[in-house]
Amino acid sequence: MDPVCCHLVRGLPAIKEGDDLAAMIRERFAVQDGDVVCIASTVVSKAEGRARRLEDYSPSPRAEEIAGRLEKDPRFVQAVLEEAEEVLLDHPFLLVATRFGHIGVNAGIDRSNVGEGRILLLPVDPGASAEEIRRRLGRDCAVIVTDTCGRPFRCGVAGVAIGWAGIAALRDWRGERDLEGRELEITLEAIADEVAGMANLLMGEAGDGTPAAVLRGLALPKAGWRLFRPRELDVIRARLRDRDSGI
Repeated sequence: MDPVCCHLVRGLPAIKEGDDLAAMIRERFAVQDGDVVCIASTVVSKAEGRARRLEDYSPSPRAEEIAGRLEKDPRFVQAVLEEAEEVLLDHPFLLVATRFGHIGVNAGIDRSNVGEGRILLLPVDPGASAEEIRRRLGRDCAVIVTDTCGRPFRCGVAGVAIGWAGIAALRDWRGERDLEGRELEITLEAIADEVAGMANLLMGEAGDGTPAAVLRGLALPKAGWRLFRPRELDVIRARLRDRDSGI
């Protein structure tokens, strides 16, 4: 078996609206069948024209009330509310579910490297973005759109997959047996997140980051299983709703 290796896609310029990310990656790296191409959500959003001006948002009374408690710009809070399908927490931070299923602080909206008074929203549908980039790469590869977010019960952020194509989100180990012969009953491995975290570690953060990386040599399932937990099975989400209801 070939060793697993990760290659950073060097030399990508500052991304602007309308840029063809797949073509830009192809020009700088020879993607092969079986590769997993990981791309930071920030550059996907920039290419898709998801930058916005704060001055274009008119805060609602709810946004004003939340902003006052959080000491945030009410226009920013309004942007978060407009990207949210559901607000899970509005204090001590704003935790929301996006329309495509991801749950994160501030709907994943970024204020870095977009200019004063501007924000960058997550892609409307990161899964569709990943599928389109994969198609345009012209290889039997996988594409993962990555982001960083916090995790319950742990400090710090980690890389996660918010969109993927050509790779299963989960690997199902149920029915397999451990070293002692016991049958596994509940193990679903979040391989898309694990790959995103590996790539994010190498891509880096802030001003010295590289927004794309290619992992090679991974033997991964190509399809099956959703990553975002269905609402009816999400115990934590239900408890947060109970908390707001005073139950």
